[in-house]
Amino acid sequence: MNIALVFQQGDWVLIGVFLTLLLMSVATWALILNKTVAAWRMRQASRWFEQAFWDARGNAQALELAEHSASPLAAIARAGIRGLNHYRSRDPARLGDACNADEFLVRTIRNALNREQARHQSGLTVLASVGSIAPFIGLFGTVWGIYHALMDIAATGSASLDVVAGPLGEALVATAAGLAAAIPAVLAYNAVNRFNRTQAQEMDAFAHDLHAYLTTGELVMSDTVPVAAAGRPAAESA
Repeated sequence: MNIALVFQQGDWVLIGVFLTLLLMSVATWALILNKTVAAWRMRQASRWFEQAFWDARGNAQALELAEHSASPLAAIARAGIRGLNHYRSRDPARLGDACNADEFLVRTIRNALNREQARHQSGLTVLASVGSIAPFIGLFGTVWGIYHALMDIAATGSASLDVVAGPLGEALVATAAGLAAAIPAVLAYNAVNRFNRTQAQEMDAFAHDLHAYLTTGELVMSDTVPVAAAGRPAAESA
């Protein structure tokens, strides 16, 4: 069946159904492509940053690496180093009663971790919505097509194939369009959720290691650091 005939001969309800499903399908595939590219870049950036971060020569170089990385691990590292620097730069007498350095650092890192995890959830609502309602929109188009077929039978007094083929064909295409929009959305939703869970585990592990490092390692008291040399820094000797 030629889909163009739906827009030429169909009424405004059926055209609205197909346009809605088309927009849902376009949004789904745009999100799939965007998430795929973003996930690949994120993995590459995280692998490089984690290795370079632990090889950095002290906090100054570690902060410099974090400032120039798009990895979510870098965002957590920036928040941790800056937060602890901020705590140490305040008057201890004023902060001591509120919380100690360890509590302040834990809160800062946890907030950064939550922000990164929330950022990775963007787009999931759209995928879930398309996967849930697209089949029902297609089913509505099917019911509407069958209704028109019955109206044509009543008007002509004949149930021949010539009378019902057009409306029934439009009805079946509406069902197929609903499934075509819903199935990729459901598969993409599951894939993105799985990637986010894996990424959340990696960020959580890095956050614990970062906390241990910052509570036992060196502190840099200024947010202004020299530009690091190109390439990965060598590991600092203990």
